[in-house]
Amino acid sequence: MYVLGIDIGSTASKAVAMTMDKKIYAKAVVSHGTGAIGPKQVYEKILSESKLEKSELKRILVTGYGRFVFDDADSQKSEISCHAKGVLYLSPDVRTIIDIGGQDVKAILLNDKGMITNFVMNDKCAAGTGRFLDNMAKVLNVKTHELGALSEHATEVVNISNTCTVFAESEVISQLSKNVSVENLIAGIHQSVAKRVSSLVYRNGIVKEVALSGGVALNKGVVKALSEALKLEIIVHEDCQFSGALGAALFALEEIGQK
Repeated sequence: MYVLGIDIGSTASKAVAMTMDKKIYAKAVVSHGTGAIGPKQVYEKILSESKLEKSELKRILVTGYGRFVFDDADSQKSEISCHAKGVLYLSPDVRTIIDIGGQDVKAILLNDKGMITNFVMNDKCAAGTGRFLDNMAKVLNVKTHELGALSEHATEVVNISNTCTVFAESEVISQLSKNVSVENLIAGIHQSVAKRVSSLVYRNGIVKEVALSGGVALNKGVVKALSEALKLEIIVHEDCQFSGALGAALFALEEIGQK
């Protein structure tokens, strides 16, 4: 038997199937989030790729923005709790979690028992989020997943002074008209994200070790800029994008008594 954790974010849906002894059995991600398409797609994808039958799933717990509209779920849990639990499973020494989502940023503090002691969230503005990076990538005519690699070729960091997404787009377009390189602009965009995120993190407080979760953590340019802004090393686990779904699966195990 298995449990399934699904994280329905604003721009992507992730799923993790876990065994009764807390081992990851299968993972899946699709580039559709909240709505009817993403949850259904990621559910079908993980079943298909892992060869699991629905009858083998003892419990399904869902988290994220779309958690209340997924009919196949047995229960729901907040993404704050799920990301904390998932990150601790991957990196037990972490005490500060930074989750950069598609349309919000969260900073979460944990005590030495792994309990959440404080958190702050920015969900009123796209600046510093995955959506901001998506918009900037479109302006630069590159793919979002290419941003990290391209920024490694920057020869300087172009200052992007506007934090508002709309004004930042105009600023980037203006810089392009002056023949500023795409790579240097991307480095500036990453620095802009880091400034916005680090401000939120400092407001919440920082305790080492610090980890980054969510799909944006796969962008090495953002990780580098944020590490420089916070003046410390940031842990990025290879499964960082699945932290929320992983936490959901762990909570599902707890609900059926598999402590």
